[in-house]
Amino acid sequence: MRIFQNSGLNPSYRPRLADLVGQGSGFEQQMQLFLNDRYGAAHILSPILEGRPEAFFTNGDDESLQRAWASENGLGQDTPLADILLAQIEHHKTDVFYNLDPFRYDASFVRRLPGHVKRKIAWRAAPGRIDFSGYDLVLCNFPSMRRLWEEQGARTAHFFPAHDPELDTVAANRSRDIDVLFFGGYSRHHQRRRQILEAVAGLASRRRVVFHLDLSRYTPLAETPLGWFGPLKAVRRPRAIRNVSAPPVFGRAMYEQLGRAKIVVNASIDMAGPDRGNMRCFETMGAGALLVSDSGSYPAPMRDGETMVVYEQPQDALERIERQLDEGSWDRIGWAGNRAIREEYSKKRQYERFLELV
Repeated sequence: MRIFQNSGLNPSYRPRLADLVGQGSGFEQQMQLFLNDRYGAAHILSPILEGRPEAFFTNGDDESLQRAWASENGLGQDTPLADILLAQIEHHKTDVFYNLDPFRYDASFVRRLPGHVKRKIAWRAAPGRIDFSGYDLVLCNFPSMRRLWEEQGARTAHFFPAHDPELDTVAANRSRDIDVLFFGGYSRHHQRRRQILEAVAGLASRRRVVFHLDLSRYTPLAETPLGWFGPLKAVRRPRAIRNVSAPPVFGRAMYEQLGRAKIVVNASIDMAGPDRGNMRCFETMGAGALLVSDSGSYPAPMRDGETMVVYEQPQDALERIERQLDEGSWDRIGWAGNRAIREEYSKKRQYERFLELV
């Protein structure tokens, strides 16, 4: 079975990737540099990571990568990215098209796929209206999201991120110099997250706290006198958060920070609904740090007090973090979290489930 997996890039990750790639690399060199950096590895199927010849992976929105392939395969430099992706699928003779970026490549693209593509499968775990017609299945690990896609006419199935085995080396380090770590977005969609982070930042006077924030593009303006009033207030960081802020990290740079952290705070976005268990949870537990996350409906291996810790309110998060650090139980629970994720959500089990769905 020939599998083609397409994904996309966070705009904030692009500068790091550009530095890794440098100038003049061909498609294969760029692709290997990307895969080795482990960005989004929780969602990349094992045949891709293992380099199996029947599996093909690309980021359809990565212009440098895609134009390298186009140049190597006789396509003009003005060829639209969607046409390059289509040409790759035709060249690969794909049986199964698995798309992690259906917002960009929706039903209008799927209708153009060649006849040898027997199954068209999408992954989507964020709200928004997308035309999924033409896709055989839409995968997600959040029941509420699946209901949303089903209401829009899609057929859905349960699927999940997986533990990246590269994190086992990270987890083995138990001498950690960051007490509390957070990394993630900070925008107008993160008002509840802002309250939680502001409370946790209060620990900075007695603990080492680091927040790697992927800021809204309006945040720099919001933090000038011009942004003191009006709608920009929603993206302005309180002083306590600014004092512990650092630039966003991705890929192996993120893994490195996870290996330094005793506790990683997770706070879902305002639109997330009741379901929990995003990729950040898998990465944190996989790295052996203690996941401290907001209350909600988690998958079975994520158990409060056993493999992770759950909080209800911002002050509750603060108290639970302090207790785990004071008692040293972050180490025991963090190790238990690593074991649970390795056993329940291995790459092998992820791919076996994917084959069942195909």
